[in-house]
Amino acid sequence: MKKFAMAALGGTLAGIVATTYVAAPLLAQESNETSVYEQLDLFGDIFERIRAQYVEDVDETELIEAAIGGMLQSLDPHSSYLSPDDASKMRVQTRGEFGGLGIEVTQEDGFVKVVSPMDDTPADEAGVEAGDFITHVDGESLLGLSLDEAVELMRGPVGSEIIITVVREGEDEPFDISIIRDTITMTAVRARTEGDTVVLRVTTFNEQTTPNLEESLREQIEELGGMDNVNGIVLDLRNNPGGLLNQAISVADSFLESGEIVSTRGRNPEDGERFNATPGDLVGGKPVVVLINGGSASASEIVAGALQDHRRAIVVGTKSFGKGSVQTVMPLRGDGAMRLTTARYYTPSGRSIQALGVSPDIIVEQPRSRPEAEEEEPASSVFRQRSEADLRGSLNNDSLSEDEARQIEADREKAEKAAELREEDYQLAYAIDILKGLSALGPKD
Repeated sequence: MKKFAMAALGGTLAGIVATTYVAAPLLAQESNETSVYEQLDLFGDIFERIRAQYVEDVDETELIEAAIGGMLQSLDPHSSYLSPDDASKMRVQTRGEFGGLGIEVTQEDGFVKVVSPMDDTPADEAGVEAGDFITHVDGESLLGLSLDEAVELMRGPVGSEIIITVVREGEDEPFDISIIRDTITMTAVRARTEGDTVVLRVTTFNEQTTPNLEESLREQIEELGGMDNVNGIVLDLRNNPGGLLNQAISVADSFLESGEIVSTRGRNPEDGERFNATPGDLVGGKPVVVLINGGSASASEIVAGALQDHRRAIVVGTKSFGKGSVQTVMPLRGDGAMRLTTARYYTPSGRSIQALGVSPDIIVEQPRSRPEAEEEEPASSVFRQRSEADLRGSLNNDSLSEDEARQIEADREKAEKAAELREEDYQLAYAIDILKGLSALGPKD
């Protein structure tokens, strides 16, 4: 009987413990919901106090939008509220034409930082550089403003002047840059040939990017007389701030035959997605060099990371920006929208580049341009290196035909042109030299 009583008592205690473990989460959930409703009541109280007692009349719609914006901005630098007007501008921007300065910015430690200036825009022509910190707009400090508020200060009518104060690494003092606002028409891809190399400069990832890339590539290959005359491709993603995820996937797919391009992982494992390449390499396996720098962000990093992981390209330059998150734009009532960070993306090898960036296979810094006053005439232009051909009475080379002599002269002109390119764009010249080296090692016909 005693044993039975002890067993019964044990069963009762176990039942109490089990009941406690089941009930505790329910109580906690109810407590959390109560706390949330209390906070919403608090918000309502504050809202009413502001409406009734603030020193000036307030716009109630602006108050609500500011509260929503603050809530989203507290999550991360890339989540934000888009008013109906801002949402409309964003839709226009993804189509490739909008008004402004032509810079992509983010917020770092409370300061506005330039991710990258866009090619051939007012900011680019005025000398704004990736990594610059903008501290003032027309003399008004940006410290303490949200990113959206700072961007709003930089907007204005086309043709109007704006003066931004910039802090730049390597400069002792802040300095002002004057910019005339203009309509920004984005050309997503610019292409040209350098010798036997096709250079594809991708400036952004919008709805035009993949069609522009395919058309530009086709034109340059035809200009060189066919793919057999192409030694490789330089995909220049420097100062490309990113854009549409589907365009990044499509551009990477253009150079891959198979395999994963990128995967995204959200809060819930079942929300994860994988995006794979489809058969068809636009350049038939020709060598590819990808150029990146600190202004290469988001979609640019997806492309660089995918081609690097598949060993499809050599990545050259400096470490990229490190934006490894995906934002989803969700329409809201009243024609507004919410940009919300919903996932992180991962390269095919499973690495996240969030806050780390893509590290180049070969690190190549771009030398900073020196002020004109500091530039000196190269010694080579004054004392050109003398050769046997310069000596008085030197013998002619009678082993060369006229065609061979012309070919040697053409090769010399190419080499001199390459040397000039190093002065203009050292990183690009380095990338082209890599492709020349790979071509020299290839099989001979």
